[in-house]
Amino acid sequence: MRSDKFQQWLATAALDTLVAGASTSLFELSGGQFTLTHEKGEFFVIDHFDADSLRSVRTLSGGETFQASLALALALSEQLASLAVGGNARLDSIFLDEGFGTLDPDALETVAATLENLAQGERMVGVVTHVAALAERTPIRFLVSHDNRTSRVEREAG
Repeated sequence: MRSDKFQQWLATAALDTLVAGASTSLFELSGGQFTLTHEKGEFFVIDHFDADSLRSVRTLSGGETFQASLALALALSEQLASLAVGGNARLDSIFLDEGFGTLDPDALETVAATLENLAQGERMVGVVTHVAALAERTPIRFLVSHDNRTSRVEREAG
């Protein structure tokens, strides 16, 4: 290995690991339709419902883009936790802020079920949303309201 190529090799290896983890999550999130790959700094999906065609992530719908982004976020949190010195650090929570309004009903169901499965484990999943269908499925909610002078936060069990 040449020393001037080491950083590039290391970054590519880290990206390979990230994409492999995200690909597994995306496959589950998309009901087996997509896996993720990358080439020369660009992300692509392999569309298993279209003869394993290779598509740029730029061609994904809003809901599909959300699924790919969620898969990458989950993989990144796992990768960061595994890099902790001595394995002592853990990332037990993930917060998602909106993006749910772009999902069609089927994609929203897939994402909601995935978030529920994540919450069943040791990971806390926080969701910020205005989508009533998703909020109703959240077991513990914090409702934020405000007027001209103040804001209020109320805890509500689902």
